[in-house]
Amino acid sequence: MTSPLRVAVLGGPGTYSEAAAVQFYGDSIQAVARNDFDEIFEAVCHGQADRGILPVENSLAGSIHRNYDLLLRYDLSIVGETQVHIAHQLVTLPGVELSHIKKVYSHPQALAQCEHNLAKLLPQAEQVPVRDTTAGLKILREQTLGDGAALASHRAATLYHMHILQTNMQDNSENYTRFVIVAAEPVKPEGEAKTSIVYSMDNQPGSLFKSLAVFALRDIDLTKIESRPLQGKRWQYLFYIDFIGSLQEERCQNALNHLQEITSYFKVLGSYPRGV
Repeated sequence: MTSPLRVAVLGGPGTYSEAAAVQFYGDSIQAVARNDFDEIFEAVCHGQADRGILPVENSLAGSIHRNYDLLLRYDLSIVGETQVHIAHQLVTLPGVELSHIKKVYSHPQALAQCEHNLAKLLPQAEQVPVRDTTAGLKILREQTLGDGAALASHRAATLYHMHILQTNMQDNSENYTRFVIVAAEPVKPEGEAKTSIVYSMDNQPGSLFKSLAVFALRDIDLTKIESRPLQGKRWQYLFYIDFIGSLQEERCQNALNHLQEITSYFKVLGSYPRGV
């Protein structure tokens, strides 16, 4: 009998990371719970997990910069991506009323995604960041907090036998998080593909324009551009780019060969099937 695929996720059952892993691979996976993003990378690097799944971008709150930095630090490849619809519920112990709530626990991204609704519904409540969206539920249960609430998924509330006091707390219903899957070895995608790269250039007039032109000249569609500070070099930056295309395509190979001629640092983070 084949062993289930081990996928390192942030937190345990009920987190959006676990939901993303199940959505991508199916129910037969073995979720390997980790406490932070660094531990997910470490788990894959040291063979404690076959894959890791990481949020990199939210349609409302923007990029998760920590994971862009970690993609550069670790020698892992992006092998897939998936998008998860995020619907945060205001969850409490049974019997807790809205007027009782003094603190709201959740991951910082979840708190940011519910900022306006929390301000309207619970203007005096303290927002308490925790490591993932199920950690708040655990705090409520373990400490039997009658004056606390958490933001978590409907599935998490069910798994932890909690009460949903208010549904759909996210400020915008078009709330999606993009996750990438990382592995020790790259894949060769079939069908429509996406490729992720990172590079830096000397700070000269027109350098960014020239780097983007290598894609425009070949009609390659860019889907993401993210800049991050280049450590140790003041006011210089790394540019993370996602584009539609595979490393197996000649036009993409030509674009990247051209790019390497004008950059001081270049790395392919992965070429993988395009998610939906």
